[in-house]
Amino acid sequence: MHVARRTLLGALAGSAALGAVGVPPAGAAGSAPAAGGGAAAALARLLPRHHTQVAFRTIPRRGGHDVFRVSGASGRITVEGTTAAVQLAGFHRYLRQVARAHISWNGEQTALPGRLPAVGAPIGGTSNAVHRFALNDTNDGYTGPYHDWDYWEREIDVLALHGFNEVLVYAGADAVYHRTFLQHGYTDAEVRRWIPGPAHQPWWLMQNMASFGGPVSRELLERRTDLAKKIVRRLRELGMTPVLPGYYGTVPPGFAERNKGARTVPQGDWGGFPRPDWLDPRTPHFAAVARTFYRTQQELYGATSLYKMDLLHEGGSPGDVPVGDAARAVEKALRAAHPGAIWAILGWQQNPRREIVDAVDRSRMLILDGLSDRKAAVTDREADWGGTPYTFGTIWNFGGHTALGANAPDWAELYHRWRTKPHSALRGIAAMPEAADNNPAALALFSDLAWTDGPVDLKTWFERWPVSRYGAPDAGAARAWDVLRRTAYGTTRADGWSEQADGLFGARPDLAVNRGAAWSPRGLRYDAAEFDKALPALLSVAPALRGSSAYRYDLLDVTRQCVANRSRLLLPRIKRAYDAGDRTRFGELTRQWLEWTDLLEQIVATDERHLLGRWIATARAWGSSDAERDRLQDDALSLLTVWGPRASADAGKLHDYANREWSGLVGGLYRLRWKTYFAELDAALEEDRGPRPVDWYTLEDRWTRQPPAARTRPTGDIVRVARTVASLL
Repeated sequence: MHVARRTLLGALAGSAALGAVGVPPAGAAGSAPAAGGGAAAALARLLPRHHTQVAFRTIPRRGGHDVFRVSGASGRITVEGTTAAVQLAGFHRYLRQVARAHISWNGEQTALPGRLPAVGAPIGGTSNAVHRFALNDTNDGYTGPYHDWDYWEREIDVLALHGFNEVLVYAGADAVYHRTFLQHGYTDAEVRRWIPGPAHQPWWLMQNMASFGGPVSRELLERRTDLAKKIVRRLRELGMTPVLPGYYGTVPPGFAERNKGARTVPQGDWGGFPRPDWLDPRTPHFAAVARTFYRTQQELYGATSLYKMDLLHEGGSPGDVPVGDAARAVEKALRAAHPGAIWAILGWQQNPRREIVDAVDRSRMLILDGLSDRKAAVTDREADWGGTPYTFGTIWNFGGHTALGANAPDWAELYHRWRTKPHSALRGIAAMPEAADNNPAALALFSDLAWTDGPVDLKTWFERWPVSRYGAPDAGAARAWDVLRRTAYGTTRADGWSEQADGLFGARPDLAVNRGAAWSPRGLRYDAAEFDKALPALLSVAPALRGSSAYRYDLLDVTRQCVANRSRLLLPRIKRAYDAGDRTRFGELTRQWLEWTDLLEQIVATDERHLLGRWIATARAWGSSDAERDRLQDDALSLLTVWGPRASADAGKLHDYANREWSGLVGGLYRLRWKTYFAELDAALEEDRGPRPVDWYTLEDRWTRQPPAARTRPTGDIVRVARTVASLL
């Protein structure tokens, strides 16, 4: 459902708008960059001291598959690959396998010798997946709606290093809708009021809601357009495919009144929000709006080969419109604008409905399965979707939760078996955590599926992982990752979940609460005591291997998870003390709770990616006036707390959907809520009465609108704090 972004304007100031360029699909004739160009430029960014020691060459696909080959002597490495992105994936394989180095979206280990080590026997790789798709629809919300080009430049490089070739791009879609509906009966101000703030735009693009967090300014639309142009241009430079949103009928209020003869279908409610109306795709008005939409989109960002459209997503209503007829009309509009394009659609809940896949050209649809590693009942996607091509997908994270782990055994077992069975329609992978930039081991392992000949052996994979992650073999690191393999990365879909449980420090207070977000697992999915063993093992890693950002990130993540897990052990004890009327014991235990909360705040304050202050600052940096800066801050911060107005927060159960253990949230709103709650329970015990209810939404909304100052720079030493935590476990 959800995610977040950031964006500092410095990189955008004065940037020239990029021209729209129609580009063939990645890998088509003429689409590959000049030999070594895109890959060499990326390596200069990533390894400025070593990039001149690497030569990149473009080679053709082999049997329709992307391939790479790495060879060479010390200081003279040659990387061959079918695109610049594939070349980077080959070089990253060399880094991990030979140089014992690693680059991820959470830390890196690049302490390389002056001369890159010789390859030895050439390293080859062949992709078994045509489609290697990355990012969830919600990513632009939960990972960082206000990210700037510096962020996106590195994010794209990291995705290329991990072998992905298709990236969902939602940034800049607001400008397409804005320009489209100016030509269909609306004023500039009306459309800008309809468009939500950037943090909430993903759900508007999925036809779930509108307007909240807006209006957007013309200046904001222009800046986001410039950013989107940079993103799609870079993807094309690397031979990657930007996946853009297609048009399937979302319209502003009053469309039928402004366009004589138009027919719209009310969409009801989603999570407490009124949904935008749906324009009947069978009508001439739909065809006209779709033509404007695709023409405008191409003028801004060029054409691509994949368009994402989730028709009737999460409860959308067709009314009296036959679903098959609607699907055919949506497809017809896409084909009119882009004859060879593929319609990408999310496999989630009941979507895509069978009426959709039965109506369209299945050979030009791609289903991004979000349930592959979540529902044990999912066993035969060929039968479910009539042989429509699909990807093996994972959503290991919802809402940006900081929980560590994933259903790795399902990935290793199911992907190879489903891909190689007779008449398989499986055509790739789709990494779709609702928020990116977490679980670096999950990112690496999942992406390796597409480049592994045969099933992945998890024991061997997790033995090799810390060697490249930290730079050398180490007994402590090996023990730590073996624990993590068996616990946080050892769960399966048998229990109906694909993510790990969120912590209770970030939950709305209740003595019986068992999750932070309404749709999170109800309890830990592994043994907390066994997981705790990973922390002393990580702390025993040799001092020479502790200097990398990769090690320090992992140490923070394991330490944070150990403390988060305490909440599930401590809260039942607090409840027993309260139920027994033991005020002394209740006071002791609630003090312990707040002390653990304070310790958790210290942990996450050591890393800049865990600072609420940075989230707020990056949102404000996009504003062109004080009023807009305040509005953007509210947009970004509300997503992490109340999510929306009272109706969506409470009745819609969206409050804390994006809970996360970040400095400023843990020591701010989360501590305030529990302290308020414990004080009321203590007063109830003292006065021998029942506790008075707390209006949590009022407290949360007030805090969200006027948050206390939050740090924008990290503080403290994670090694020191981790040792303290280890001594308390």
